[in-house]
Amino acid sequence: MYLTVQTLSHDGSRGRGGFSGSRGGRGGSRGGGRGGARGGGRGGARGGRGGARGGRGGARGGMRGGAKVTIEPHKFKGVYIAHSSKEDVLCTLNFAPGKTVYGEKKISVDVPGTIGEKKEYRQWNPFRSKLGAAVIGGIRNIYMQPGSKVLYLGAASGTTVSHVSDIVGPTGLVYAVEFAHRPGRDLINVAKTRPNIVPIIEDARHPLKYRMLVGMVDTIFADVAQPDQARIVGINAKYFLKTGGHCVISIKASCIDSTASAEAVFAAEVQKLREEKFKPLEQLTLEPYERDHAMVTGEYRP
Repeated sequence: MYLTVQTLSHDGSRGRGGFSGSRGGRGGSRGGGRGGARGGGRGGARGGRGGARGGRGGARGGMRGGAKVTIEPHKFKGVYIAHSSKEDVLCTLNFAPGKTVYGEKKISVDVPGTIGEKKEYRQWNPFRSKLGAAVIGGIRNIYMQPGSKVLYLGAASGTTVSHVSDIVGPTGLVYAVEFAHRPGRDLINVAKTRPNIVPIIEDARHPLKYRMLVGMVDTIFADVAQPDQARIVGINAKYFLKTGGHCVISIKASCIDSTASAEAVFAAEVQKLREEKFKPLEQLTLEPYERDHAMVTGEYRP
C-alpha cells in the first residue's frame, strides 16, 4: 500500500515546532523509525514500521493512472501536493521525466490550456527521506528553491538528493558528497540523468579534497550520521557556504551518543553548531517517520 498523506493542510504544513523546543523532544507517536547506525554510508533505506510503508523496494500502488489527480503548489517553491479522491501526497516535478530513483510512484497530469501536454511528478516518500519527513512535519523553511546551490553531505545512494535536484531545477546545482563507494556508485548513476547533480565520492571531513569541484552555496544539507557531524558541517561551511546562508541538518541521536537521551543529544549538537558560527533557527523531531531524529536549521554568521 502506498503512503497516504492525510494531514496536510493547503499550505502543506502539519504544525510547527519553533526552536524553543516545543517539538524538539522525543514526544509524539512512533512507528517509522529505522534501526541501527548507518556506518560508513547508507545502502537502501527501509520504510518505517507501522502505518503506511514505503517498502524496501519503493512504494507500491498509489495514484492510479485513471484517477483524477490535481497538483497544488506547496508553500515551498519546487514542492507540490498531489490531490486525488483517495489521498494527498507530497511530490516534486521530475527533472528527469520517465526516470525513477527508488521505485517511487510517477504522477502524470495534463497541463491546463494545452492539448496533450503533460507534466510528470514523483511522489516523495517521507519514510525514505528525512527531508521529506521534515516537510510533512511542518518545518518552517528548507532553504532550497528553484535556482538554489546546495551542498549535500551524506548523499548516500541519491534518494533525497534526487528530490533536491527536482526542487532546484535546471538553474540550480546539488553538490552531492558521499564517502562509501557502494552507495556512491548508485549516486553516480542517478547523476547521469540529472545534470544538476555533481556527485563527489569523498570524505566530507576533508573538503579541501573537493574544493575545485564545489562553488559557493546557499545551503548545506547534512545527513552524515557521525559523532563529529557539527564539525563536519562547520568546516564545509568555512569553505563553501555564503555568509547568511543556511544549514539543514538531520541529527540521529544514537549516532552521536547512544548513552544519552535524544533530547540531551539534540541540545548538545545545537550548542556545537553555535560554536561553528551558526545561529540556530528551528528544531523539529521527525517522528513518526524516524525515531529519535531531529532536523535543525541554522543561519551562518562567520
